[in-house]
This record gives sequence, structure tokens and C-alpha cells, in this order.
Amino acid sequence: MPLRLWASRGAPWTAAALALVGLALVARFVDVSPRVEGDFFFADDDPQMQASQGVAARFPSSSQIILRVEDLASDRAAYEERVGALTEDLLAVEGIAGGYSIATDDPRSPLFGRILLTPDSAATNIILSTDDTDPEILVPRIESVVAAHASAELGVITSGVPVIVELIRRSLYRDLVVFSLAAVLVFGLISGLVYRDAALVVGILATCFGAVALTLIIVQVIDVPIGLLTANLVTIVFVLTLSHTVFLTTNWKRRAAVTPDRSEALSQGIHDTMEGSFWSMAATLLGFLSLLVASAKPLRDLGIAGSVGTVTGFFTAYTLYPAFLARWAKVRPFTDSVLAQGSAGGRRGMVVAIVVVVVISAVGVFRVNTDPGLLTYFGEGTELREGLEQMDRDGGSSTLDIVVRNAEGGRLDAPETFRELEALHVAIESDSVVGVALSPTVLVAHARTLPLAGFLPVSVLLDLASSPRLGGVGLTYITPERDQAHYFLRMRESGQEDREAVLARMRGYVTGAGLEPVAVAGLYDLQAQLGRLISSSLVEGIGGLMLLFLGVAAAVSRSVGTTLKMWVCLFGIPAVTLGTFGYLGIAVDIITSPAANVALGLGADSMIHLVVRVRRLTRAGDSMPWTHGVAQVGRAVLGATGIVAAGFGIFVLSTFPPTQRFGLAVIVGTAAAAALALVVLPGLARREGGTPSPQVAA
Repeated sequence: MPLRLWASRGAPWTAAALALVGLALVARFVDVSPRVEGDFFFADDDPQMQASQGVAARFPSSSQIILRVEDLASDRAAYEERVGALTEDLLAVEGIAGGYSIATDDPRSPLFGRILLTPDSAATNIILSTDDTDPEILVPRIESVVAAHASAELGVITSGVPVIVELIRRSLYRDLVVFSLAAVLVFGLISGLVYRDAALVVGILATCFGAVALTLIIVQVIDVPIGLLTANLVTIVFVLTLSHTVFLTTNWKRRAAVTPDRSEALSQGIHDTMEGSFWSMAATLLGFLSLLVASAKPLRDLGIAGSVGTVTGFFTAYTLYPAFLARWAKVRPFTDSVLAQGSAGGRRGMVVAIVVVVVISAVGVFRVNTDPGLLTYFGEGTELREGLEQMDRDGGSSTLDIVVRNAEGGRLDAPETFRELEALHVAIESDSVVGVALSPTVLVAHARTLPLAGFLPVSVLLDLASSPRLGGVGLTYITPERDQAHYFLRMRESGQEDREAVLARMRGYVTGAGLEPVAVAGLYDLQAQLGRLISSSLVEGIGGLMLLFLGVAAAVSRSVGTTLKMWVCLFGIPAVTLGTFGYLGIAVDIITSPAANVALGLGADSMIHLVVRVRRLTRAGDSMPWTHGVAQVGRAVLGATGIVAAGFGIFVLSTFPPTQRFGLAVIVGTAAAAALALVVLPGLARREGGTPSPQVAA
């Protein structure tokens, strides 16, 4: 029945129309604008978020936007007037709950001096407290006010978690639109150069568009957001679908060249490809499903969306694409690849060379940095990155919360215990990684600058600071019961130390002051936890994936020896990918980390299709199955590798460094997979004799 449908005159038109309808539905009903939250590394229900949520519940505060305002005219009086005007307009912005600047507060205060002054005497800060307004709405309002005050006399740099979140969202959206469209053009161009058949190009693009549309619709229905990782979903689904079409096209061309009946040639081509495609789909599906055990929400979202895309790519490749082969594609003479030619000694030399590269690369895996700084999300040398680095040097860019208590459970406003809090603040503030440090001791020091306040005890000063008349600011730093104190720090990311070592040092300061740490939270701590999760997911995720792939390899090869050789070759894909990053010092962040899983799933395609072909040739009595298998599959492997590399190569041109790193990782992994599949695996498995025959039916 399907063959009759595909062979009908209107089949390719119907397939193309279905793809267009799918795209129209996406444009009408699917929200593809990336969503990035303030704690964009984790979901609210993640265990890693519990400490941060606990601190926020005990010490209520709002997100902050920090503006560094520099005097470019060396006119202090005029500068202060301009800062005052800018502050007034910023405080009038809807979504701003309050703020401080040298125009509203005395920078000589121990409190305001820390948050308003910078190491550069020509620059001061404006600190804005925000409400729950979405950064996508709030940040443009802030930018509009800043633009209205911009001049040759005033230089303004804006930072803070809401700003960073919005900048990341914009980068993701730009990549989603620009690079998805560019990838489509590149895929179409490369397909045209490879096949030189407009019908095939139209068929491939229609099939891939159909898969993308179906994936986005399903993802929308099951409420998986477009976020940090799923912003690359369009290109990923395109590549997954393309892989099936490339192998199906090659097998159809080989069959059509010797079979006059197009329907019979299509049936044979599908038969030759379907098993390998199914197990390739299964291997890639396992790769995405392995991300579901991750604690980081973006990884889980990619796992769900990628799993959907894997299935829809397989489904559309075998429902839409055959119609174009059955009706429109041109039948031309077909010759197998020449990849299998060469002397045995030459082949052994290539095998040894590739194995040496894999082994050397594997050593580099131990040098991979899975805990990059927050600033690495923005390109080096760009105006944005330089501005954020300046803010980071001034007072830090990543927040850290430390909650402490008296080791014996006593009140913290007792004179002796409060001296311990003061000693802790001095120790923390003297650490070079700490930019700005705020605590109850700073609040009390500020209060003592007020008239007659120096005669009041600490307990009374804290009561006054916690009263509604003063906005309850004291409750941000100490509990009403006076049993826990909150230290709010801004940590420097430039020239970053190992976060684990820094956090251990902070805990050491607490115990060294005679206090006990209750909680450590904030963005800086979440990034440290994320680094640990990325590291463990690379080990456990890829390790678990390899065990699952062992079952796939056994099902495909039905031979213990070939299964083990496939398995060994598959290990080389993440080894080369991560090892290359380790040697080059390229960070593996939350966005880059899934690339090893994606490359492993894509790389398995080549080996699976090759082994399926070899098994069938062996069953047909071919005396040189590996030689002929490489010859018959090699063209498709190289074509798929070239298309994948070209598509993901576009990512390297992104202005968003994590997207660049993701694309580079997939390219390296896919290239390694092709070499391992076409050279190393046949070299390890080949035990052949006899005379090659030009064609063996299977």
C-alpha cells in the first residue's frame, strides 16, 4: 500500500504541502522565543535550588540591576548632576522598586560606600532593585532611559542578573532565527552539490521541514520551553532527519541503477536502509534519553525535545521522503565509493594513525574545564564582554549568599558574638575573589554614622533597621530571632579560581571566626554545582550510554567480536571530542556539554549502517564483506558527515560563545566518527580473502 501511495503522481506535491502546512502551524501557534529564567541553570523543583530558595525565604530581597556610570568629561559637579537626573528617570521606570546612587545616598557611609563607589574615582554605581517584571520587558525600558542620557560626557555600563538573563535570551533568539535559516540554506546547497538533482534537494528540505514542524508542535503541546539548549533544536532535528535521507538516497540510487522498476528499486532501497536507520534512531534516542537523569533543567529539556525530534525525524524520513524518490528523483549510473581501495599496509597505517590520535586525545579529557566563568557566555574582545569584565573587576558579577549562626545557638546581637560576625566580614572582604560584601556588621556600621546612634547597643540598631519605618532592610541580613546572619557577596569571575576551592575557603572563614555555616547559595554556588553536574554527567551519562549502545551493537551485528569492536570505536568519539576541548582549553559549559552525546548518537549512525550492510553481504556469500560494505556505505557516510559539519559549522560564526562551542564539538565528534567507522572498524574487523566481485546482491 505505501508503495502505491508514494508512486502516485501527486505524492511529492502532497508531501511538500504537508511540510508547508506544518511550518504554517508553527508560525501561527508555536512560541519559539527562548525563555531564560534568573536561575536559568536549574528548575525551581531541583534539589540544587533548595538552598537558594531557603535563603530567599529567610532573607527577602529583590534582584538588582547595576549601572556603572563614568565621568568622561572630568567635571565632578556636572557629573553628579547628570547622575542625579539619570537616577530620577530610572527610579520612575515601571518594574523598578527602588534604588541608590550618589545623588540619593552618602557614598561616605560604610554601607553605601561599598555598593556605590568603584576603584576608579571617576566612576560610581547606580543600584536598582527590581520587582517580578520579566527581564525581556524591563531591560529594554532601562536601556531606553540610558540611551536618552547617553552623551560624550557620560559612559554607562549595565549589568546584574536580569540584564545577563536578557542578553543570553537575545543571543539565543538571534541564533535560533539567523543560524537556523542559514543552516537550511547550507544544507540545501550541500545537498545540491552532492546529488546535483533539484528534486532530491526539494525532497530533503521538505522532509526536514516537516520533521522540524512536527517536533516543534509536539514540544509546544507537552510544554517544553525553547531555552538555553533547545534553541538549537531546529538544526539538530534537521541533521537527524538528513542522516536518514542520505543513507536512503544512496541505497535507492544503487538499486535504481540496476532495477528498471522505480517502485521495486524504492522498495529495495528502503529494505537496505530501514534496519540501519531504526537502530541509528534508537542509538540517538538513547543519547537524548540519557540527559533526562541530569539535574540541570536545560539538559532535561534538551533530552525531551531531542527524543521527540529523533522519533519525528525517523518518521518523516520514511513517510514523506520516499514520495520524491518514487516520482521526481533522477535515475543515474551509480558507482560505489573508492574508500575501500588501497594496500593492506596502507590501511593498517591509517588505522594505527587514527588510534594514536584517539589515545592522545583521551588523555586530554582529564584537562576539560567543566566549570567556566559566567563571563565566558559572552565573546572575548566584544564591547559587551569588556563592559561586564569592568563591572566584575569593580565589585564582582556573580552573587554568593552565606548564612551563619553561633556554633552554640546563641543570639548574634550579643556583643561577643557580634564581634565574631565583624571578624568574619573582615576575613571575607579581604579575599581577592570577593568584590562587594554586605552583612549585618556593615548595616550596623552605617547606622552608627547617624547622630547619637553610636550610643545605642547593636540589638537596638538592628531592631530599628528591621522596622517597617526603614523598609525592613535589616531583615535582608539577619533574622527576627537574631539567630542567623546573611552575608551577601558579589564574586569576581575574571581570572577565576576553582569555585570549589573558593567556597571551601569561605566556609573556612566562617569556622575560623567561631561561627557555623548554615547555608551557602546564590548564582556562584549554583555554577559550582553545575560544574560538578556537568562533570558527572559526562562520565555517568556517556558511560551509561555506552552500556546501552553495547546492546544496540549486539542487535545490529549479531556477532560478539564485531560488537566489541564497534563498542571500542564508539568510545573514540567522546574521547576525541572532549580531549580536543581539553587540549585547546575550550570550556565545556551547560550548552556545550550535550554535544558529546549528540555527536555519539550521530556517529553511531555510520557504524550501524556499515555493520548492517556487512552482515547482509556476509549472509549473501560475499568473500570480502567489509571491503564491499565500506565501498557501498562510504559515500553516504562522507555525505552525511559533510552535511552535518557544514550545518553545525555555521554555529562557529555565532556571536554567542556557547553556541560556537556546541557546533565545534559536534563537528569534531562527527568527523572522528566517520574516520572510526570507515577506517578503524573495518581495519579491526577485516579478515578477508578471495577476489573482489563488483556486486553482490543482498
